[in-house]
Amino acid sequence: MTQFSSTGDPDARIIHTGNLSAREIAMRLGRSRRDFLRDAAGLTLGSTFLGASPFLRGETAARKRKVIVITFGGGARDQETFAPQGRENIPHLLSEMIPQASFFTQVTNHGILGHYVATASLATGVYETLNNFSAVPPEHPTVFEYFRKDLKRPASDAWVVAPSNGFNRIGESDYRSYGPGLGARVVLPKHLLSAATSGSGIDYGHLLRDNYETPLYTPQIGGGEFELQQLEIILKLSVDDFKAHARTVSSPDELSVFIAKRLMKEEAPSLLWITMHDIDVAHSGAFSLYIDAIQRTDRLCAELWKAAQSEPEYAGNTTLFILPDFGRDGDEDPGGNGFQHHRTGDVASRTTWMMALGAGVRPGVVYDRPMQSIDLVPSLGAIMGFSATRSQGRPIEELL
Repeated sequence: MTQFSSTGDPDARIIHTGNLSAREIAMRLGRSRRDFLRDAAGLTLGSTFLGASPFLRGETAARKRKVIVITFGGGARDQETFAPQGRENIPHLLSEMIPQASFFTQVTNHGILGHYVATASLATGVYETLNNFSAVPPEHPTVFEYFRKDLKRPASDAWVVAPSNGFNRIGESDYRSYGPGLGARVVLPKHLLSAATSGSGIDYGHLLRDNYETPLYTPQIGGGEFELQQLEIILKLSVDDFKAHARTVSSPDELSVFIAKRLMKEEAPSLLWITMHDIDVAHSGAFSLYIDAIQRTDRLCAELWKAAQSEPEYAGNTTLFILPDFGRDGDEDPGGNGFQHHRTGDVASRTTWMMALGAGVRPGVVYDRPMQSIDLVPSLGAIMGFSATRSQGRPIEELL
């Protein structure tokens, strides 16, 4: 029978799966996160019955509202994060950000556990079924298309920053009545760096590795993605300055955050989506690199939030969402590889979390009712004033 037990530390909650159903295990996982955050960060248990929405309504508020979404390509397990033995890896999230946030402990992904297809599902609100390593757009309209079409926003108002070349098509679908011309601009920092350093003789290999799972092939770049010559025009950044900065960073995600901060400063998009993938180094099997990536991601999330608070266009009217695309295998699953992979489809791989903070969010509240990752898109629609008509998710009541 599944139960909670201790491993020396009286606060170290471990979940033993036993013969419980997936739903029961997910509920216990969510409650474990809830109890940890109540103890460690002082969050209070929230309810959907909290009165009027804190979001400001009206045309003026809608025009100024900004939303930033940060997703993780490869989740970090609770024992390395939201547990007493993992809290040292997330000092910024735990001490600075979560006390300002509404935290959702039980967010389930029922789709395919591949990073591109899962991120596409997050961006469409539909569990996409495309080939994870194919150079194809999502099959359903994206949040960027809903946003731009319904609110008549220009291309400069929706951007995606993604690390992998395989994400070059995520900005817009080919769905009839949406599709080409209505999506987000996509920046692939690795692609830019590869073009900028071609023939330079300087080793940027640690920043250019494209996928820790080494797919059979890497999709070719092509379409409407951000190109090297646009660095100076749009981001006011010379190629030499870009290369010089790249030499100062240690990971692709640090390069992505640098580009995202330039976008915030120069373009101030109302909808900015950033996908981080450093944590997926876990596929290499090196636990120390996996921990380093968790700690770096924790720092980068705080860095982006501080940047939003310091930019005049974002300060006071920005809502930030942070969530993994999915989790990783549990240690107890005989078919898995623990922290290294996400191949079993077990509860630990599918049950993640989400936090929201900033404008319109109730701070210091934790919610543990079940929801799905595809609920993000209709929730963003309700917040920003567009209709995600073809999404299969439901608006998150606690945010509205």
